[in-house]
Amino acid sequence: MSDERNDDPGRGEAEEPPAPQEAAADRTTDEPEQPAAPQPSGRQRLVAGLWPPRASRAQLTVAVLLFVLGLGLAIQVNTTSDNGGTLRGARQEDLVRILTEVDNRTQRLEDEKRGLETQRTELQSSSDQAAEALKQTRQKEQQLGILAGTVGAQGPGITLTITDPHGGVAADSLLDTLQELRAAGAEAIQINNVRVVADTYFTDGTDGVRIDGHQVSQPYVFKVIGNPQDLEPALNIPGGVVQTLEKEQATADVVRSQKIVVDALRPSKQPDYARSSSR
Repeated sequence: MSDERNDDPGRGEAEEPPAPQEAAADRTTDEPEQPAAPQPSGRQRLVAGLWPPRASRAQLTVAVLLFVLGLGLAIQVNTTSDNGGTLRGARQEDLVRILTEVDNRTQRLEDEKRGLETQRTELQSSSDQAAEALKQTRQKEQQLGILAGTVGAQGPGITLTITDPHGGVAADSLLDTLQELRAAGAEAIQINNVRVVADTYFTDGTDGVRIDGHQVSQPYVFKVIGNPQDLEPALNIPGGVVQTLEKEQATADVVRSQKIVVDALRPSKQPDYARSSSR
């Protein structure tokens, strides 16, 4: 019976397990290969290089300077826009007055340019240039004397008389009138018995308005030398001097004349220490 058990093919000895090397080879052959990791694109490499930022001190300094420059430009643009908005919101009479002042100033500059060109031509074409230069120097001295109030003047212009029965005209109203006349091209001005010059000032005192410290009483009489066709319209434009004075219950009468005499004089001041350096 023992021989029969040994001869039975279904009951033979168990097979030995495969070697480890062979098992690993079998698993390698059966499992699929893992794909390789994808390479980063150029954009990803750029982002990785820029973030997080690694700024040096020089780069921070440049960034601060650029920020300050941009802030200054923004403020300038904002200021320009505000000025434009002011003009857009101005009244029609204010715009007319501003336009008139600009036109008058442009005309005066053109006249001055033509005068200077004429003087240059006379100097270049004169046979005796020294005599011509002396002549023009004396003319310039006379003009500066008129502006400084040290010499009298006469010529065409207007007389403006301001009557203030209710006392509503203050120093600032007279100053506005003076500025309007200057903007219109006034060359010489006298208020009552006071000569107006570049540094003239107005103050309100207990006894009324003072001009350069001198007491003046109404009516306030402006003697103005200039082009009457420019001076009178500048005072009568909508929203101008005449309408402003009328709101203060004062009256302003403007009379044109071909001969206005400005004879109030200022003393000529001599410098204490300055001397001419010309020889």
